[in-house]
Amino acid sequence: MTQLAPERAQAHGERLLYTAMVRTTGGRDHGMARSSDGHLDVRLSTPGGAGSGTNPEQLLAAGWSACFESAMGLAAHKRKVALPADAAIDAEVDLNLADSGYFLRARLNVSLPGLDRAVAQALVDDAHGLCPYSKAMRGNVDVTINLV
Repeated sequence: MTQLAPERAQAHGERLLYTAMVRTTGGRDHGMARSSDGHLDVRLSTPGGAGSGTNPEQLLAAGWSACFESAMGLAAHKRKVALPADAAIDAEVDLNLADSGYFLRARLNVSLPGLDRAVAQALVDDAHGLCPYSKAMRGNVDVTINLV
């Protein structure tokens, strides 16, 4: 995470909430990633390869969908709507290769059972505007968000 110089952060009214610190060695092929606090400690493998570890695409899918669901909770609170206890997000992150190189494509399939479809769509739209992962992906990754 790039941190703003203190004077820039103050000028923009920004405040640092958290910095994730992870050390990765070995890359996606038989690598390891461990957070400074030890809560994340995973082996890495190439998608579809012989290794038994996870891969960066799975980690991105997990992080984005968790953040998005929390953003939906904020949106629901603002709208005075209860987020269903069985809300779920199935995240899909594709690793693609074209002549120009590697690129990502991603989908979130959001399930909000029991909510009126218009209310559910409003929560999804609000969350997409609030979620920092969605903001980071916007304009950089082909993203589709489906209310299922």
